[in-house]
Amino acid sequence: QVQLVESGGGLVQPGGSLRLSCAASGSIFSSNAMEWYRQAPGKQRELVATITSGGSTNYADSVKGRFTISRDSAKNTVYLQMNGLKPEDTAVYYCKLENIWAQLRMVYWGQGTQVTVSS
Repeated sequence: QVQLVESGGGLVQPGGSLRLSCAASGSIFSSNAMEWYRQAPGKQRELVATITSGGSTNYADSVKGRFTISRDSAKNTVYLQMNGLKPEDTAVYYCKLENIWAQLRMVYWGQGTQVTVSS
């Protein structure tokens, strides 16, 4: 089994920064992808950023140039550095791990952490 624990959310003023962390424990495959999603009230959950076990990254257009995803494989932790925050970034942010083995995909979610951008 896998557990994901997010931290680092909070209240920040527009233009400010936050760093989210997601610590994974349990059975983590050598081939995997870790992602950050977010869900604002009344909206669908959306993909924010992806980082693979090989280090490839991808970002939603809305956060490119402002957010950076990184990982510390030794600690099984993924980070999301968020700079230049805007009110529209307000959402619950979720961490997702996808274990990959051939055609098999096993997905795990964290409990979420609230990010509120407001003056």
